[in-house]
Amino acid sequence: MHTTPALKVLLVDDEPLARARLRGLLEACQEPRAEVVAEAGTASQAQLWLKEHGCDLVLLDVQMPGPDGLQLADTLREKTQRPAVVFVTAHAEHALRAFELDAVDYLTKPVRRERLQAALARVAERLAERAAARAGREAEASAPEGDVITLTERGRLLRVPVSEVLYIKAEQKYLTLRTATHSHVMDGSLSELETRLAPRFLRVHRNALVACSAVRELERHGGDAEDENTGYGALEPGWAVRIAYVDEWLSVSRRQVAAVRDALAAGVRG
Repeated sequence: MHTTPALKVLLVDDEPLARARLRGLLEACQEPRAEVVAEAGTASQAQLWLKEHGCDLVLLDVQMPGPDGLQLADTLREKTQRPAVVFVTAHAEHALRAFELDAVDYLTKPVRRERLQAALARVAERLAERAAARAGREAEASAPEGDVITLTERGRLLRVPVSEVLYIKAEQKYLTLRTATHSHVMDGSLSELETRLAPRFLRVHRNALVACSAVRELERHGGDAEDENTGYGALEPGWAVRIAYVDEWLSVSRRQVAAVRDALAAGVRG
């Protein structure tokens, strides 16, 4: 019994015999299965079909009369709901360009069924990742502003409730999002997050946002030795704030000391 729907496939190759062989190989593939929904002999025919129809995967030859397969793949990148692309060609020299165009795989003729099956599995995984990312964005957009932060970690899509976030700190090219139990690495802009998460989060330093509810203590530090609780090496000379639940210290810039004092005095809760 099949557990997932068949992948809808468009075959694009100028040789009818090559399309017939691919169709036969696809019919022999199992989990994920694949169903040929249309065929095209040129990139132009494929483009016309794709204007009116959708599919999950385009199995695409490179060298064809008129626009070649690489040109078609380039135009597909502009589609909002773009299909995955797997090149099937006798010309191995185009592989680098194919992957630059975000191809999922590059198969050389004659194609073996096992190799095609592996490519289909990669396509199914890519489509599942896209669907998960899209669902996360839609859920985040429909939630009250700032209720969740969506991030991708090791191929998984995570939604972290803002109420669980203790601080977010810039680390070179990335951000570290800290909860009481985990540290997550994510892409993003600290300035954009500051705007989005205000007033529940306070910018304590150029590289750190702290949840007002996580502010526990403000103390002056000498900065001449590494604090074993910070996890980030030596604190800068001056003020530092202790973060609840994890007992870590983060540096506080001079201009933000008064704001941190106010947060402590007010007992703000997110």
